[in-house]
Amino acid sequence: MVGDKGFRKFFWISIFILPSLAGIMLFSIYPILSSLRLTLFEWDLLLPPHYVGLDNFIKMAGDANFHTAVLHTFTYLIGYIPSVLVLGLGLALILNTPLKGKVFFRGAYFLPVISPWVAVALLWRWIFNSNYGLMNYFLSLLGIHGPAWLADPGWAMPAIIITSVWKDIGFVMILFLAGIQNISSEYYEAASLDGANAWHRLRYITIPLLSPTTFFITTMLLINSFQVFDQVWVMTGGGPAGATSVIVQQIVRNAFDFSRMGYAATLSWFLFAIIFIVTLLQMKLQNRWVTYD
Repeated sequence: MVGDKGFRKFFWISIFILPSLAGIMLFSIYPILSSLRLTLFEWDLLLPPHYVGLDNFIKMAGDANFHTAVLHTFTYLIGYIPSVLVLGLGLALILNTPLKGKVFFRGAYFLPVISPWVAVALLWRWIFNSNYGLMNYFLSLLGIHGPAWLADPGWAMPAIIITSVWKDIGFVMILFLAGIQNISSEYYEAASLDGANAWHRLRYITIPLLSPTTFFITTMLLINSFQVFDQVWVMTGGGPAGATSVIVQQIVRNAFDFSRMGYAATLSWFLFAIIFIVTLLQMKLQNRWVTYD
């Protein structure tokens, strides 16, 4: 193959990549294109698909339950992302100091990240139990009568957010910690010589030079937040009274509870469009606030 040019070179390259390309086409590209085609059909898994044109999209536009799920997803996103970013950065700053046992604490905070979501959700479902859960027990020690967390429409989503922050804070902490340790100490030494205090060093050195890490973390969190499902499904099932219904939960229910595969595919492509647009905006706006050393 060395020295080959033109068609012969292209032929041998194609031969070598064909097995991998065939796998991608068969197990990734074909299902994606099939799901896009399915948005134009009505299919209940029992009878052959029935062509309905754009009816699924029209139905989605008037589906109040789906609109509510979109609103709840954005509510989750607004509560979850700032919380996990701030707390993760705070932990990273603390564990970057010469603290005794910091290796243990790093491992302890990262342990929930590698724990399965089902186990974590079941644990926090017990913690939020209004009768014998730890959350209300600790609140009672402060003289506070805790709410019926997962049974109260006003508190169910905050409970989901708290659980998600607890699980993912270790992931954000590790990434921020790596970013902090990648900042040259010369910046801090020069700032100290100029009389900068700890707040000034954080505000004008650490945070700006962490912007590439922050950009990466924010992008990942946004994508994952739009796909929130496991904790909702296990802890509340979308309740109470639909107070925690989210986009993916609506997709799963329409597909497997109501056997509306075509409509579920339409909702899936709507979710893809949201994630794609938000990611493009992130990439477009990064030059305005991301600083590369």
